[in-house]
Amino acid sequence: MKKLRITVLVENVAPAGDLMAEHGLSVWIESGHGCYLFDTGQDLALGANAPKLGITPAMADSVILSHGHYDHTGGLHHVLGLEKCPPVYAHPDAFEPKYACGPGRVPHDIGMPHKVKDLVKSRAEIRPVRVPTEVADGLFITGPIPRRNDYEDSGGPFFADAECTVPDEFRDDQAVFIDTPGGVVVLLGCAHAGVVNTLEYIRELTAGSRIRAVMGGMHLLSAGPVRMDKTVAGLKDLAVQEFYPFHCTGREAVDRLYREFPQRCFPFSTGTVFTLEG
Repeated sequence: MKKLRITVLVENVAPAGDLMAEHGLSVWIESGHGCYLFDTGQDLALGANAPKLGITPAMADSVILSHGHYDHTGGLHHVLGLEKCPPVYAHPDAFEPKYACGPGRVPHDIGMPHKVKDLVKSRAEIRPVRVPTEVADGLFITGPIPRRNDYEDSGGPFFADAECTVPDEFRDDQAVFIDTPGGVVVLLGCAHAGVVNTLEYIRELTAGSRIRAVMGGMHLLSAGPVRMDKTVAGLKDLAVQEFYPFHCTGREAVDRLYREFPQRCFPFSTGTVFTLEG
């Protein structure tokens, strides 16, 4: 894929002008083969920010969901409430119940909003992703990511039931990777499978291709020193050229990445545009 333009439509921070910040993530991908919406944010920000950035989400050739949490799926109504709906690529578990329950906290629903789930099932063509899938020439979805190391977990107290007794295995967690002449560009939703697990799997799927850039949430908010040390070591072994950590990566983890990878870490908040040609 020779031409690639990536625009952050929704992210926790919006430093530019009148763009709206929202805890969530949505990224617009433009290539020589079409336009693709990766996640949709929590609700309002997608509809507010897209026209200000010159983007019409309804023109997406497809929607790709990284997983089924509300802050990645709640804005789906902006593209599915129209006469013509793009197909939605998602693992079937993205539509299953999802809860969070930390120590001393009441269990709360963090899954896809029910009204959005009903809209998807009634209006959209759902394309289930159970294996690595090519969406367009050079643009792929990983499908479920193998958990192969001993230090990465889902990143928090996440469950598949309202009683918070069944841990969420996050079979629906997946990433997008794009083949470019300069290497593979990776987009992460939250990397609940682990950022190193994810990147090592993508290296496997691409026969050891160089990783040009990694963009998105790494869910290192609750990572302790041991996990962070091993994560940094893993990322160094992978020889990632550029990092754009945002959304759920966590302030301390972002600071650590900036220290460990000077001149290779860059901000990527609402309104940021990444362009690659040739």
